[in-house]
Amino acid sequence: MSTPRDIAELGKRVAAQHGWPAAKAFKAYEMNEADRAALSQCALEILKVFPPVPGASALMSAALAVALERRIDAPIHLVAGTLSVAGEPVFGNREPFDGAQVFATPQPDWDGHVWVMVGPYVADIAIFRAAYSAQGPARLSKHVDLTFGPNKGLYVDHWKKTPQQGLRYEPHYVLSAEEVTRLMGGAFHVIKQAQPD
Repeated sequence: MSTPRDIAELGKRVAAQHGWPAAKAFKAYEMNEADRAALSQCALEILKVFPPVPGASALMSAALAVALERRIDAPIHLVAGTLSVAGEPVFGNREPFDGAQVFATPQPDWDGHVWVMVGPYVADIAIFRAAYSAQGPARLSKHVDLTFGPNKGLYVDHWKKTPQQGLRYEPHYVLSAEEVTRLMGGAFHVIKQAQPD
């Protein structure tokens, strides 16, 4: 279960990277229907052009974060950490890591997970792509199949409610604007390579 302590911890991580006003805005935000519709539209556009490549959570999530920043007025942060299913990590290992070092490259080689936080809401564009992939972790694939079924593209839920779906997003690092821009460059490169000449 995500506890108030977890929320406070993520608030501190947001503050460390973006300042206390950003952390306060992050906690206070409530998602409305217009923002939810824009989020769905952004995700559909990204999923349409982003090729199914393994280990792409950071790049896909950066693309979603950048698209959302252009469309909605909300506190949007890219978060890296561990994704657990039924208490067992499927991406990441709950160990601290040097985020600045990991995200110093446009295509990081890292076994953790990256997702977007829109205020206190998790917006995960990579979870279903990973679950439906032949290379995805078996535990995640089985869980998604039983809990959500096929043909899903974007998982959005209030962070406090994700454990009710058997998921736990454990934040370790909030990316800076510069790191998000660098990942966006990596995402653009992957999309460009996949397009026919």
